[in-house]
Amino acid sequence: MLHLIPKKYLIGGALILLGLSGLLLMGTFVAITGGFESENEQGEVTEIEGGGIGVGTANVSSEVMRYQPLLEKYAQKHGLDTSYVPIMMALMMQESGGRGNDPMQSSESKCDAVGCIQNPEESIDQGVKHFKSVLEKAKYDLKLCLQSYNFGGGFINFAMKHGGKYTPELAIEFSQIQYQKLKHTGNYHCVRPEMIPYGACYGDAVRP
Repeated sequence: MLHLIPKKYLIGGALILLGLSGLLLMGTFVAITGGFESENEQGEVTEIEGGGIGVGTANVSSEVMRYQPLLEKYAQKHGLDTSYVPIMMALMMQESGGRGNDPMQSSESKCDAVGCIQNPEESIDQGVKHFKSVLEKAKYDLKLCLQSYNFGGGFINFAMKHGGKYTPELAIEFSQIQYQKLKHTGNYHCVRPEMIPYGACYGDAVRP
């Protein structure tokens, strides 16, 4: 099990896998030597290091760091190994930078609507619960889990029918399909300009 220590917060092998594969899931998260958003945008940041399978680093804002105890609390509540706490910190960094009333962006997983959660602790409770559920459905394939946290569990079913594992190409294809179904609602737009030519404007996909 990965242990968290003061000042240097360890991230499990998940970070190195994400960094090396170039996953941009939900923005994606971790580049080996990079951060999620610039320090000027985020304010004070803390470098966190990855242990376990490999070693990687990422910058995490103080806004995210303050939620570490709650992430640990709800990991224990929902029976999730606390070694996943650092990767959920990385996920939160990408989703919100730790800001707002729903730092885990977990409203949709609770009530199928944006903004129904208006309390950070409720967001973390639901976010950890959702993360565990998706992780189990993905059979502990972390890449598939992380993309599905953003896309929803339907991406797991889609991936299982198309090779059984995450690929950037599958993420884009799924985003394209879902966007065509939902663009009439006006609720979806490309969070990444580079996805506009692909028409992959559902969720946060990655360019191959």
